[in-house]
Amino acid sequence: MYVQSTYNFNINFTEVFMPTPTTAKRVSSRRQTYTVRSGRLGLRTTPIQAALIQRAAEVSQKSITEFVLSSACEKAEQTILDQRLFQVDEETWKLFKEALERPAQARVGLRKLIEEPAIW
Repeated sequence: MYVQSTYNFNINFTEVFMPTPTTAKRVSSRRQTYTVRSGRLGLRTTPIQAALIQRAAEVSQKSITEFVLSSACEKAEQTILDQRLFQVDEETWKLFKEALERPAQARVGLRKLIEEPAIW
């Protein structure tokens, strides 16, 4: 794990990155280190989907395996990061922490809504 600070429009953001197979490969590829692939995934496609994937792989100058694997890993990383990485400036982070520490407030309208019988 490493931490990187970036500056954008004079707002300081701190990002924490956890190494993943794709980011680890990017870092290690500078040293010409390769990992042997031993796992298998199978999928079924329609002819249109297969043609689309093949065309995208050709445009990317990658094999179909490389294209599908890199695309799937990128999407998987993004899905995971969407659940655990939030970028906020220091003031927003402070307000967020304060909101978490405040006691819960009773909301009359919400209570009524929850108590109503379901329409189905």
